[in-house]
Amino acid sequence: MASTVSRRTLLAASTAVLAAAATRARAEGTPGVTATEIKIGNTMPYSGPASAYGVIGQLQTAFFKAFNEAGGIAGRKINYISLDDGYSPPRTVEQVRRLVEQDEVAFLMNPLGTASNTAIQKYCNAKKVPQILISTGADKWGDPQHFPWTMGYQPSYRTEAQIYTKYILANKPDAKIGIIYQNDDFGKDYPAGVRDVLGDRWDKYVVKTVTYEVTDATIDSQITSLQSAGANVLLTANTPKFAAMAVRKVFDSGWKPLHFLTNVSISVGGVMEPAGVEKGIDIISAAYLKDPTDPTWKTDPGLGEWRAFMAKNMPTADLTDGSYVFSYGVCKTMVQILKQCGDDFSRENVMKQAANLKDFDPATLLPGIKVNTSPTNFHPIRAMQLQKWTGKTWALFGDVIQGAAT
Repeated sequence: MASTVSRRTLLAASTAVLAAAATRARAEGTPGVTATEIKIGNTMPYSGPASAYGVIGQLQTAFFKAFNEAGGIAGRKINYISLDDGYSPPRTVEQVRRLVEQDEVAFLMNPLGTASNTAIQKYCNAKKVPQILISTGADKWGDPQHFPWTMGYQPSYRTEAQIYTKYILANKPDAKIGIIYQNDDFGKDYPAGVRDVLGDRWDKYVVKTVTYEVTDATIDSQITSLQSAGANVLLTANTPKFAAMAVRKVFDSGWKPLHFLTNVSISVGGVMEPAGVEKGIDIISAAYLKDPTDPTWKTDPGLGEWRAFMAKNMPTADLTDGSYVFSYGVCKTMVQILKQCGDDFSRENVMKQAANLKDFDPATLLPGIKVNTSPTNFHPIRAMQLQKWTGKTWALFGDVIQGAAT
């Protein structure tokens, strides 16, 4: 009997060892994954017209350095490689090819920019390289049927615009809407969201739309043309540099529209202060992240965790810049995906786990908002809450609104 038990025990142990070895072999068959390392690639505009977003990559570099010092995951350290693409799609393509074909990263995490991610989407899907938690809310990132290796992170721009439009109809029945947006897929989602709600009433409410290019030196003429068209509602879908220009120009012109500002350009340190904090009073936006300047979160455990991280790892950073909070939440979500991978870090399993996040709270989201994904839901965050600029901080109002991305 003892001999039989011993043989069974030995067989079970051998089977377990072989299974573990097979899992590790599969993972190590993935470029960028070894017994001691996982390579993660990223592109970020550390230079160029959207360089204000570079702090996102800076935090991620600091985060994974601290993560490695704490032991890493499953016996492995994270080798995070973040390259500057200058917010230029051709350069993004060049840098991503380098990451995939030369550096041999396992996958891409949080590359920034709608046009930039559009430029690499087909390449990543053809190569079956996960392009996950990307830093843009373009609605098209939630299309697992056609692009199963691409997944967004933040709420859909189109859904955000729908929320603003519903508010306008409920609170400004005489609305004459003017829209300024960046001439790319990021900007175009905003008039699309407005049209979703207005339908055949578009011409009744929208008096003018104008665009700008990221290479433009100024948008003063566009703002003036919207004012001249008689708009009493303004929707601004601009990246930080141009958002600050818009806030400043509207105020300096003496124009007082009901002003809505895209969520990606509401950083106090990155937009409102450069524009002039007094010049944006009463601007409305939508939030899903806790604002580090809002006294509401002074004793919040989640932002307390973030502040402790910043004090230890980025002590000279501007704590009024909400991009750091965004980036920290992305990193926490990435770690959750890796934890769910167990010891199988193959590209297929990384993508599978990214599509199986259940009510995850990265400590940075507003109460009532969680990260949820599924094989048919590639929009991790679908809820937002309206907020208004007071001159000092963003003050939340109303309820959390669940959006259904189109």
